[in-house]
Amino acid sequence: MKLRSLFARWWAIGVGMALLAGCATTGPTSPADPFEPWNRAMYDVHQVVDGKIVKPVAQAYVDYAPKPIQQTIRNFFGNIDDVFSAITSLMSGKLDRAGNDMGRVIVNTLFGIGGMIDVASDGGIPKGDWDFGLAFGTWGFQQGPYLFVPLIGPTTVRDGSGLAVRFYLGPVGYVPDVPARNVLYGIDALDTRAEALSTESVIDQAALDRYTFIRRAYLQRRQYLLYEGKPPADKEEP
Repeated sequence: MKLRSLFARWWAIGVGMALLAGCATTGPTSPADPFEPWNRAMYDVHQVVDGKIVKPVAQAYVDYAPKPIQQTIRNFFGNIDDVFSAITSLMSGKLDRAGNDMGRVIVNTLFGIGGMIDVASDGGIPKGDWDFGLAFGTWGFQQGPYLFVPLIGPTTVRDGSGLAVRFYLGPVGYVPDVPARNVLYGIDALDTRAEALSTESVIDQAALDRYTFIRRAYLQRRQYLLYEGKPPADKEEP
């Protein structure tokens, strides 16, 4: 069975378990987080696994892998993200954003050695950073309950569904050689975790309750992105 199929099934199971857990909870502290007891338990699991295994590996990668190699890896996967940003921007009717993203893909693929060099940014072409969750939001789908998924992090039902679609359709999933495909998945995940290391000191300094801080920051950022910097007051996370 392909890894992306396993991910889709795992995500469906996780959402179902969260829904079941939410049925037994009372008195949620935030309307956006009706499953808070379950989510906090999943956050604790994440902290243990990430702290013992994932974070040390990511830190070693940042400390010892040559910086040009790190940047090349980031550019390569960023070029793939630009493809999906162009697609989801078109789905959202954001033609200027889609045009910029497609321009980035063409320039970086042709002149950046398959996306390993970010020529487009040097040329002033902005990165769209649009995704399926935001596209679903422009179609009127609500965020749904907040969820914290171990090793993935904060999300919502809408954004998590978009992530599952992105994962399933990603080109890495079609690499026929299973070991090579899994290595690519691992490298992508490692680079993503390494990129997040720089934000942890901010959370540690700013938050008495890391879980609440992360939830609020995630939901506010997603609303900010969806409404392109101008979210209506009644849409802000309490």
